[in-house]
Amino acid sequence: MKLNCNGKILDLGSPRVMGILNVTPDSFSDGGRFLQRDAAIAQAVQMEQDGAAIIDVGGESTRPGASPVSVQDELDRVIPVIEILRERLEIPVSVDTSKPEVMAAAVRAGAGMINDVNALRSPGALERAVELNVPVCLMHMQGQPDTMQQAPEYENVLDEVSVFLTERIAACRKQGIPKQYILVDPGFGFGKTLAHNLELLRRLQDLQKLGCPLLVGLSRKSMLGTLTGREPEQRVAASVAAALLAVERGASIVRVHDVAETVDALKILEAVTREQT
Repeated sequence: MKLNCNGKILDLGSPRVMGILNVTPDSFSDGGRFLQRDAAIAQAVQMEQDGAAIIDVGGESTRPGASPVSVQDELDRVIPVIEILRERLEIPVSVDTSKPEVMAAAVRAGAGMINDVNALRSPGALERAVELNVPVCLMHMQGQPDTMQQAPEYENVLDEVSVFLTERIAACRKQGIPKQYILVDPGFGFGKTLAHNLELLRRLQDLQKLGCPLLVGLSRKSMLGTLTGREPEQRVAASVAAALLAVERGASIVRVHDVAETVDALKILEAVTREQT
């Protein structure tokens, strides 16, 4: 499966790595490191060299407890970076946003995918995504970032995530987004306890029935910290292990901070799998 991302191709014929580029002051793992434009560009170039197939640029932290930022602040953070990356990189750039104004400006600047933690539910977001005609990723989130970890509850987390994503896929298709332009993300850590996250990962392959590529983000998340007792910057090994488990269970894209390590691990997995077929 090949996605046309605003003129650049993302080939999903095998599992791919999406590099995280947070141009924010307050993201949970690397907040502030890449807020300056030159640092952000250098990091994106390095991730491409390390084997990333797409770079995800975000200007608003969605960590638990994060406060929203204004449209203008988000535009000021992401648009200059995307404009430069469009010329500097061979691979596509994704924009991590829920705001229709940012989606439109980012695609005009060169972004080739919309990665929305709110699954295009913000007013005007779905309509704008239809107009922009680039692939979209729909993520499940219970609540909002500032409140989502305040005692999240599910009767059956996998069933509820599946129902939500099914409904959002249907809403997108009804508005005119082609099925082949839709990806889904179960939203690890977004309104979910450790037990919920583990159950989702354990049964991730069940979400393949949705018929859309799975994008999974587990990199350095608090669930890994809870399991290992390590701080975010010390969770590389746990993040790589989680990425491999996700790919083995059907993930087409893993969204990560540590690109080189994840790419290397996937090469080993691919080689072993290839020998068995």
